[in-house]
Amino acid sequence: MKSSRHGENILVSVENITPFGIWLFVKGREFFLTYKDYPYFRDQTLKSIQDVQLLHDYHLYWPELDIDLEMDNLENPEKYPLKSKITKSHLTHADSKSATNRSSR
Repeated sequence: MKSSRHGENILVSVENITPFGIWLFVKGREFFLTYKDYPYFRDQTLKSIQDVQLLHDYHLYWPELDIDLEMDNLENPEKYPLKSKITKSHLTHADSKSATNRSSR
């Protein structure tokens, strides 16, 4: 995030996190990212969601979450009909190993 001494010229910031999604302020414009359309933000820590960077003036990056979004995706969502779907089968290797260990007890 880049900002001046008095808060002017902020390029990107998370303005609010609600039970329904995230309000993002990017280059003077506001965007609402719903958890329905961006499910990978649901159940994340405040710190990891707020740690967003604007790279190359068009690329949003959340380093702790390893999430990348281009500004065009937010500005023209109709051009991107494919949506991410997170299912129970997307458990991490550590989660599935832990579940296996519990069930074998």
